[in-house]
Amino acid sequence: MLWAIITVAVLILILWKGYLQPYSYWKNMGVPQTTPFIFLGDTWPTFLRTKNLMEWMYWIYNMYPDKRLTGIYQFYMPFLVLKDPELFKQIAVKDFDYFTDHKGLSVPEDVDPLWGKNLFSLKGQRWREMRSLLSGSFTSSKMRIMYTLIAEESKKFANHFEKKNEDFMDVELKDIFTRYTNDVIASTSFGIKVDSLENPNNEFFRMGTEVSNLSGFSFFVKFIGFIIVPNLFKLLNIGLLPKKASKYFEATINETIKIREEQQIKRPDMINLLLEIKKGINNKEEADVSDSGFAVVQESSEIVKSNKKQVEITNLDITSQALIFFLAGFDTVSNGMCYTCYELALNPEIQDTLRQEITSLYTNTNGKPSYEDILGMKYLDMVISESLRKWPPAPASDRICTKPYTLNSDTVIHLNKGDTILIPIYSIHHDPNYYPDPEKFIPERFSEENKDKIKPYTYMPFGIGPRACIGSRFALLEIKSVLFHLLHKFEIVPTKKTQIPLKFHKISMNLKPQKGFQLGIKRLSV
Repeated sequence: MLWAIITVAVLILILWKGYLQPYSYWKNMGVPQTTPFIFLGDTWPTFLRTKNLMEWMYWIYNMYPDKRLTGIYQFYMPFLVLKDPELFKQIAVKDFDYFTDHKGLSVPEDVDPLWGKNLFSLKGQRWREMRSLLSGSFTSSKMRIMYTLIAEESKKFANHFEKKNEDFMDVELKDIFTRYTNDVIASTSFGIKVDSLENPNNEFFRMGTEVSNLSGFSFFVKFIGFIIVPNLFKLLNIGLLPKKASKYFEATINETIKIREEQQIKRPDMINLLLEIKKGINNKEEADVSDSGFAVVQESSEIVKSNKKQVEITNLDITSQALIFFLAGFDTVSNGMCYTCYELALNPEIQDTLRQEITSLYTNTNGKPSYEDILGMKYLDMVISESLRKWPPAPASDRICTKPYTLNSDTVIHLNKGDTILIPIYSIHHDPNYYPDPEKFIPERFSEENKDKIKPYTYMPFGIGPRACIGSRFALLEIKSVLFHLLHKFEIVPTKKTQIPLKFHKISMNLKPQKGFQLGIKRLSV
């Protein structure tokens, strides 16, 4: 009987010490917090599929409406949710040196090098070095060089539908735009040509579909595993990305580099820019041409100039960066196109206004607009900026505290090394205090007269601070180019299959509509 009592007492102590005591972390600091469930913390609504990601973000954001921050728990790990734009600036920009890293997934490089070496996953000095090296490849002057390849793919995309003997076509936008972004990345980042609309089962697209499946059960299990028991996954040599697809992309890059080096081939693409870095050829600082629009991320001069030493870059590094660009384009950028077209279909008067701008430029350039012409389309930029506000690519951004830090907010909070900050981008973009009628699609929010009225650090579609998305210019150029060529020839319209309003899967790691993006492409009368 005594041993039974002792055993129960020990189990209770282990339970309290290991799984209940951590749930007092923020309370002990004087931070308002949630009421977490044991083991699941505050992830229980998404884990048990009672809330989708968007609903969960609303729930957390509005829990203490009069407070500037809230403490939550992802399983048993504490996260501090900021809700004040001034705090965003302080953490992600002003005091960036204390918050240089993303939480990410702790996937060791020796287990999954393509994930561990990419720019998003790198931490500390290694991230600084790689970001500094890559920054010169994403300036607007470099995007101008690659524009010819993007425009070629955009025309090919529109021509695919123009060749069909149909005046009206039911399409699933996610499918067709994923194929477009696949072909753009194949051309600009891997140096190969594919046509995923004409040849839907090509190997590059199939491998891309496999490696980018972030909604499947296998990825979900790995995602949870790397959060809860990362050392066990390392011991079992379990990587995040499918090995077959990873090997395919690595072999593709190696073969491309080999051919280019042997035959002295130069092409206006990302591979060429990365090869120049590998050879120690510094990208000259050029005067940038006109920028890509309101949403573009301005690169931190501190990061660009912080790394002066020569850093070795290998073929594996190149493959890793090319693959993360691919993943971003395959899913995130194609989503941006889908949401923009969805809003244009539901708001035909906005689509008509945009088409007038497109038609005028098409006529003036004989259907061959330059890079500067595309970036000069003000209403197109307004439409995309509003789409990215209403449907940001990432619902939130995180930062890890890399050294002890004191945060003065509603109370004085002494953050420890390893504490994680969460910036709820989606919730800020839908806060009526910053964007009246946030559920309405209003491009005029970003007109010349109104855009300066937007409160700083309340618009963050590509993140915030030095760790914001490096590829924002590339993504915006992809979207603008394909919309220019598509909307000149076709109208995007709702069909009987179109879900209005959109409803989202509960289990997905991002905002994934239950019925996809079912819309119609209607040929314009000549």
